[in-house]
Amino acid sequence: MNRKVIIVSNRLPVTIKKEGDSLNSYPSTGGLATGLSSVYKQGNNLWIGWPGVSEIEEVEKKDVIKSLRKDNMAPIFLSQQDIEDFYEGFSNGTIWPLYHYFPEFAHYDQVLWEAYKKVNQQFCDEILQHASPEDIIWVHDYQLLLLPKMLRDKLPNATIGFFQHIPFPSYEIFRLFPWRLEILEGMLGADLIGFHTYDDMRHFLSSVNRIVGIGNTMGQLRLHDRLIAVDSFPMGIDYEKFENAPKTKETKERLKDYKRIFEGQKVVLSIDRLDYSKGIKQRLNAFDLFLDKYPEYVGKVSLLLIVVPSRDKVYQYQQLKEEIDTLVGRLDGKYSKIGWTPIHYFYRSFSFHDLSAMYSEAEVALITPLRDGMNLICKEYIASKNNKKGVLILSEMAGAAKELSEAIIINPNDEDKLVEAMHQALTMTEEEQIARNTEMQSKLKRYNIYRWVEVFMQQLEEIKEKQKKLNMRVITDSNINKMMAQYEEAKRAILFLDYDGTLKPFVKNPQDAYPDPELHQLIEKLSKNKKIRLVIISGRDRQTLDGWLGKYNLDIIAEHGVWLRENIDGKPTWRMIDDLDQGWKEKIYSILELYVDRTPGAFIEDKDYSLVWHYRKADIEFGELRARELSSNISYLISNMNLQIMDGNKVLEIKNRDVNKGKAARKFLAQEDYEFILAVGDDLTDEDTFEAMPEEAFTFKVGLTTSAARFNIRSAEQVRRMLEKFIE
Repeated sequence: MNRKVIIVSNRLPVTIKKEGDSLNSYPSTGGLATGLSSVYKQGNNLWIGWPGVSEIEEVEKKDVIKSLRKDNMAPIFLSQQDIEDFYEGFSNGTIWPLYHYFPEFAHYDQVLWEAYKKVNQQFCDEILQHASPEDIIWVHDYQLLLLPKMLRDKLPNATIGFFQHIPFPSYEIFRLFPWRLEILEGMLGADLIGFHTYDDMRHFLSSVNRIVGIGNTMGQLRLHDRLIAVDSFPMGIDYEKFENAPKTKETKERLKDYKRIFEGQKVVLSIDRLDYSKGIKQRLNAFDLFLDKYPEYVGKVSLLLIVVPSRDKVYQYQQLKEEIDTLVGRLDGKYSKIGWTPIHYFYRSFSFHDLSAMYSEAEVALITPLRDGMNLICKEYIASKNNKKGVLILSEMAGAAKELSEAIIINPNDEDKLVEAMHQALTMTEEEQIARNTEMQSKLKRYNIYRWVEVFMQQLEEIKEKQKKLNMRVITDSNINKMMAQYEEAKRAILFLDYDGTLKPFVKNPQDAYPDPELHQLIEKLSKNKKIRLVIISGRDRQTLDGWLGKYNLDIIAEHGVWLRENIDGKPTWRMIDDLDQGWKEKIYSILELYVDRTPGAFIEDKDYSLVWHYRKADIEFGELRARELSSNISYLISNMNLQIMDGNKVLEIKNRDVNKGKAARKFLAQEDYEFILAVGDDLTDEDTFEAMPEEAFTFKVGLTTSAARFNIRSAEQVRRMLEKFIE
């Protein structure tokens, strides 16, 4: 099998520039391009993205395609309007500020949203020109959040990974997004969704739970019939590249100039792209406070401030640039002396060797973003310290802070603490610096960019393997045909069918789950089949089940096995399977009432011999939290009582321990010899039924979950289609 890996990102790892009459290519030096070079340059693998040029002729496009194909790349050509609406407009004008906790800067424009969808579809169409169903497709970052689902719809069996390189906001921020559901559904088209930190992963799972209505188990969730993994993968750097750079001739030349300019001074290095999320203004204010509080450092410490130009056509960025310029000018005017200025300010980018020289010689690195997905600059600084001397001051809001705990970790909004962090850094002993940096270097060297790629790809393969194992249990047409052949040969058959989630999908209000016309017709036909004994086995109360299905010639097991209705010669009779005490209910009911009062949307269902606490209408995460708390409290209370707690689909049910569906089902099996037995259910309570069935029975669990049942069936809709076979 000729399986290939396709990397997809907004930008290719090269930039094509039109210079005069010629098109020239310039490679990217970013960490992602470096790490993924070990993937996309192999065999038939491919990297698809925008090459950075928009206004070129059709004949030039052909030349670009041909040139890039030699290096395993394929371009997406975007118009200038696409760049303005999709990239600058929606990606950076809506998603970026919202995801970085600056909702006041986000603007919600339907035209820009349509442009975002259009370009994501354009990426999908281009990928489909190259991809096969068995390929691995790895999509990157916030510009392509809709792409995984678009690909899944066209290539349902493909292996699709998605990684987000910027933060994912908390639910309270994300819910502001008008197109929040579409964004989440787009991302959920992937098999593996990766973030830099556990916090981002947690925020994403919370939003999926609250907006899509899907919970997770240890970072894995099930969407329809597919298992999806969500995990954190802190991105590394090319450690050896930065470790070796100070030893090169080019960097040594830059070091000579560096040492001459900053002779006799200590340098605090600050490098950032122009962005309101980087905390540059706060940094300058803190440096002002530092020189004011510790005047002995005036003339002895300089701030080397490098701001890389970015999105300077956007109003917020223009305004930020003006504010930075003003602050720098004010501080230089306030503190400058002949032969010394407090701030060396550069509004431009620098070469790799220039940066290497700055990293290796700066006594302090001040990396204090207000919010950042990872931030690789701090890692590059530590890796460049061959002598292990130097101090990193790092914002706790950067993803890297979770790994680099030996740095001085600060809140970037606390300017007083930032001042003290600079003082601590400048007075730290060499022994402590070496000890801290040795530990950080060890981490960065072990988990570098190549290891990051390797771990993500391994996890992607593992989740696909889990999917395959679950899908192997899913009933196939072949299995159904064999089952029906056995049914045809049988003289007598019994069917145990759960109701909610099995014959009828779950609904928000349990009383709205009454049988629809199709289900009535299906039940009627099955109940009239003289070969079949039909048993509805449910946790619902007997009054509801009798009202919905009592007119049919069938048997009913209600309240998980408390009540049994047998239809003998057309005469339905209800009886209790066992004589049960319900004296416990009053005490438990008062506790459930307390949790109803504390949980908006929760309510109690009082059955004959059980109590049910429903939280389907409550806020999902709050309901789950209250359910765990309630379960813990009641478990302690009933420890010496013959009761048990059943955890169902957004319900907790307290009932007698001696009652379960399996025990009730066995009573039916003992009455008569059945040559064909079928049992279908969807939740934990149905496991008792499956375990009570003889080995040759056909048992089905609805949904892709592990079970005692022999087979899985995907949905209530497919259960109905299977039952129609018995009518045919």
